[in-house]
Amino acid sequence: MTIGSMTMSLMIRQSRTLKDKRRVVRSLKDRIHNKFNVSVAEIGAQNHHQQAILAFAVVSGSRQFANTVLNKIVDHVRAVPPIELVDYEIEML
Repeated sequence: MTIGSMTMSLMIRQSRTLKDKRRVVRSLKDRIHNKFNVSVAEIGAQNHHQQAILAFAVVSGSRQFANTVLNKIVDHVRAVPPIELVDYEIEML
């Protein structure tokens, strides 16, 4: 069994308030959860209106499959217009 985890730092430059940011982040989290069947949580920068730190987790029987899913999430986030991917880190356990 492999557990793949990823943390991702994001910038939401168009966000002017925490309410704006939370709307964008909630939408992104819901879409990723539904599309990739992974766990998603906002783990940092909750009080910054233009930053977000998200964590993702996937459990699989194959290390390669877990890595592929996490990399597809990275590609998906890069394609979302109001969000800028700053940094990410993938770890396999």
